[in-house]
Amino acid sequence: MMSDTYSVLVVTKDSKTVSLISSMLIPPLFELTVSQDFNEARRICGERNFNIIIIDFAEGEGTDFALDISSGTGTILLLSPVQYFDQISYKVESFGILTITAPFDQFYFYNMIKIAIAVQYKTQLISSQTIKLKEKMEEIRLVNKAKMLLMQHESMTEDQAHHHLEKTAMDNGLKRIAVAENVIRKYENS
Repeated sequence: MMSDTYSVLVVTKDSKTVSLISSMLIPPLFELTVSQDFNEARRICGERNFNIIIIDFAEGEGTDFALDISSGTGTILLLSPVQYFDQISYKVESFGILTITAPFDQFYFYNMIKIAIAVQYKTQLISSQTIKLKEKMEEIRLVNKAKMLLMQHESMTEDQAHHHLEKTAMDNGLKRIAVAENVIRKYENS
């Protein structure tokens, strides 16, 4: 699950920040994309996913942008001026956004990137587990629907319908969900 390269989007108009981040997040471990415009960054985020998104405060525009994209799977680091740090971090932390004071020293930034990588790994793990659970729930829903149709059209008990689906799957080398889908198609089309 761990990737060999982390895609990073940096959204800032400050060339010194870009230079500092670029000097620390070097290939092949990091693939850097830089945007100086929040509208362009929104478009880029709509086209692809990033592991880590680093956003400059930019007079509050960065905070709004971070909140807008917080439903994605990327780990967001919001660079905040020291004087606004508490206020901003309180506002964004419930959205899973990490806040960093800016300017920052390299050691502090490096540690935050390591945290972002760990969060990204955990997010990917949870996301894949969620997908598996959704697939399992869909399978259960379809199997139950197929059993109901067998009970209605073939006068089977629930146990008989369950056994029929299991046996048909085993005899034909199919997954139970495929058999359930066949049963549903058969009885919904008649």
